[in-house]
Amino acid sequence: MALLRAHHLLLMRPRAAFSSRPPPLSSSPCRRALPTTAIASRLLCSHHASSPPDDASASASPSIVADLLDYLNESWTQFHATAEAKRQLLDAGFTLLSENDDWDLQPGGRYFFTRNMSCLIAFAVGEKYKLGNGFNIIAAHTDSPCLKLKPRSASFKSGHQMVNVQTYGGGLWHTWFDRDLTLAGRVILKDADGSFKHELVKVSRPLIRVPTLAIHLDRTVNSDGFKPNLENHLVPLLATKHEETTANSSEKNSSSSTKVVHHPLLLQVLSDEIGCKSDEIIGIELNVCDTQPSCLGGGNNEFIYSGRLDNLASCYCALRSLMDSSKMPEELSNEKAIRMIALFDNEEVGSNSMQGAGAPTMFHAMRRIVDSLMHQSMGEGALERAINSSFLVSADMAHALHPNYPDKHEEHHRPELQKGLVIKHNANQRYATSAVTAFLFKEIARLHNLPVQEFVVRNDMGCGSTIGPILASGVGIRTVRKIVREMCGKEDVDTTYKHFKAFFEMFSDIDRKLNVD
Repeated sequence: MALLRAHHLLLMRPRAAFSSRPPPLSSSPCRRALPTTAIASRLLCSHHASSPPDDASASASPSIVADLLDYLNESWTQFHATAEAKRQLLDAGFTLLSENDDWDLQPGGRYFFTRNMSCLIAFAVGEKYKLGNGFNIIAAHTDSPCLKLKPRSASFKSGHQMVNVQTYGGGLWHTWFDRDLTLAGRVILKDADGSFKHELVKVSRPLIRVPTLAIHLDRTVNSDGFKPNLENHLVPLLATKHEETTANSSEKNSSSSTKVVHHPLLLQVLSDEIGCKSDEIIGIELNVCDTQPSCLGGGNNEFIYSGRLDNLASCYCALRSLMDSSKMPEELSNEKAIRMIALFDNEEVGSNSMQGAGAPTMFHAMRRIVDSLMHQSMGEGALERAINSSFLVSADMAHALHPNYPDKHEEHHRPELQKGLVIKHNANQRYATSAVTAFLFKEIARLHNLPVQEFVVRNDMGCGSTIGPILASGVGIRTVRKIVREMCGKEDVDTTYKHFKAFFEMFSDIDRKLNVD
């Protein structure tokens, strides 16, 4: 399977770049309708209306930027991102599958399944699919660097209720100080009949904060730099201590109840949001989130300011392009391949989990799809031939040229905002792009008059990676890599969507024109 590393452009990680930025919305995983004025206020960081589009822009294809902002503002955690994608797929007519059930798939059908409510695979089968034909895949990840509650989150410091957290991924942790933070994620509930269920939860109001030390007590911070100890200083404040419970008394209690390991006040806040009793909460998995909403900004409202752009922007562009390229039956009538998106969790920490790209989730799905579509016909090596004919776009974020730090980019490979997707190359295979896969992706852009950029890291700097090489090495899929950012140009979002949608609609025809082996 061919793999290409494509990236959406990210300029910089601003002051709380890796923190979530949700607006004060419902705690329900399903979006509730908002008044028109509320929707408008979410799109712009200022209260001034943007300039009306000119005739040329009005006649162009519609922008998905407003819908992306909605998605970002719903998707405070990897769980909410997956739940919102699930909701949209169901609304679009996709059929929900279970990994535990038999699959009865048909050409022209549209399907999806979730794993751990943080990983999602969705696909549309071409009407002219035949055994051995390939999968055209866009893969991204639902997780972002953040702070997560420790299993025993309750602690007390100098008469204050504190919340113990651990760092997840490679965040700029100093940006989490002095922000209006809250909690979101999922809880495990015990029902009266003894059964268990998981519920998503968002605490919409500012709930916790990590205050910095006053300048009067740290006179050298501006000259020596801000260097917090992540264990001692990165501990959010929940409330002043007014409860009877103390840390020592909690330790003496041998019960495994969450009331022992988490502040009763915190459990009460969560139960109020969910609508249950606090003693029904028997497990929690919560992320720390920034309450500032995703929005447009800049002098011309040309930028998107948001946490979690890495990599929910790619997730949404992939999701939307799959839905929009298979809305009507005729859009799959001439398709010979299978169009697929794969949204994985845990990319920020290596992907080695049951819901990460390191697990065989996607490849097991491919095998089951091929097996279900065989319908009694015995095709020799059907899955192996399908994999060899497949192509995967590894969609992630790329760092655009920073105007204050231009020397951080290689002189001839400096991706810029508003100038299209970035194809990332690395001779040491940190990205899985090859000359062949890059050409195929660029050919789609050429035919649709879409801009494309290319990136190579400086020889004197380290290089990151993503899920592409993991997927390519695991099964041999041709791959190309794509990227985005925490402050990004809104034009790049629409360019990405158009490029992805064109990939689904025409890649099969282009691929047949190139013969390598």
